[in-house]
Amino acid sequence: MNPIGKLRNMTSVYLTYNDKVLLLFRQGSRVVNDKWIGSAGGHFEPNELNNAYACAVRELKEELGVTEDMMADIKLRYLTIYNKPEELRQNYYFFAQLKDDSVINTSNEGQLKWFSIEDILSLDMPFTSKMVTNHWVKEGRYTDCFYGGVATDNDMVFLEMKEF
Repeated sequence: MNPIGKLRNMTSVYLTYNDKVLLLFRQGSRVVNDKWIGSAGGHFEPNELNNAYACAVRELKEELGVTEDMMADIKLRYLTIYNKPEELRQNYYFFAQLKDDSVINTSNEGQLKWFSIEDILSLDMPFTSKMVTNHWVKEGRYTDCFYGGVATDNDMVFLEMKEF
């Protein structure tokens, strides 16, 4: 139970090019270490609390040197909620299509590697990242939908979040 109502807001961006996904093997982090995660991401700055897009764009620039003009498309595709002891974690997952895959060489957060889409299913990832990428590979990449995911004990339930 999370009786104190503490929130942790984070964003993650998965960059794609043709049938490949760029992932980061995160190293040296106290939160996620020695696991594959999205290409870039992190915690919201205070001025970004009502703007997940601003956080995603900032993280891409800081960690990879990628700017909005280097992408053909960037969309918020998933919002997940995970109840941890002492905090409720909200993760905003963006997917973006790069115009050119040669523009990224390094990250200041770990090692980058391009994977075929199907190969990402077997990688060691944090729980919510694993659930989102599994859903995206099997269903989400074929739609334009925005999904909400709520974590259960060992799974995540996804629903399309329609505007109304």
